[in-house]
Amino acid sequence: MAGPPRRPLSLAEVAAGSENERLGVARDSMLRNPRILKAELGKPLRNCYTLPGLDFSYGLYIERTDGGVPEAIGHWNTIKPRTNPTQNMPRDFITMNRGALKAGYTTARQFNLYYKAKDVRRKDDEYSRFKRSPPHVSPDRTYGIPARPSTPLFDLLQHKYRELWMQQQRALTAALRLEKTKSQKDKVRDTRTTLLRKNPVPPKEESFWHLPHLEKVGPHLSTFPDRDARKKAFSASH
Repeated sequence: MAGPPRRPLSLAEVAAGSENERLGVARDSMLRNPRILKAELGKPLRNCYTLPGLDFSYGLYIERTDGGVPEAIGHWNTIKPRTNPTQNMPRDFITMNRGALKAGYTTARQFNLYYKAKDVRRKDDEYSRFKRSPPHVSPDRTYGIPARPSTPLFDLLQHKYRELWMQQQRALTAALRLEKTKSQKDKVRDTRTTLLRKNPVPPKEESFWHLPHLEKVGPHLSTFPDRDARKKAFSASH
């Protein structure tokens, strides 16, 4: 059974011909990488992380105090004043351009020289958007979320909301019924005369009367002298 993990391996402990022997440039960090380090035959695994010395204390160091009168008088747990960092305000180009024009400068190079000579910065009050345009708030404005009105328990016990809903449904049903009857009254029904005017009956085509047993009988009388004359007459007519 393997024992607990051992300390990291060092180059001095690597024997010639062992599994972790390195050729060329070798560093101790190579023997502390679990992806590179190979298991030693018959020995437990090594811990690849270095541990601090024996004088190292784990955890948070808390200074021991007895809480007596000398400590209360001599040591005050006061908060140190925090200094706000000075904000570097942007340049006031409007003031600098006005001064450059008054001085008689016209070119871009002269303006740049004037900017370097007189570096005017904007004031804190002018740069603050809130101070320049404070929000307009009505005097009767109430901040926060308005409170929900209290539930009328007496109305709940009397089923008042159910009665109101039923009255609304009855009124809606009556309005739908009235609208339906009104639409039926306004609608004009079609009679046979109006239907015949819109869709007249097509006229019936008259045909000669034929005997049923003579309809499929072929002709037996030929008035042409020969077959060629008959074909010639049919070709002229068709």
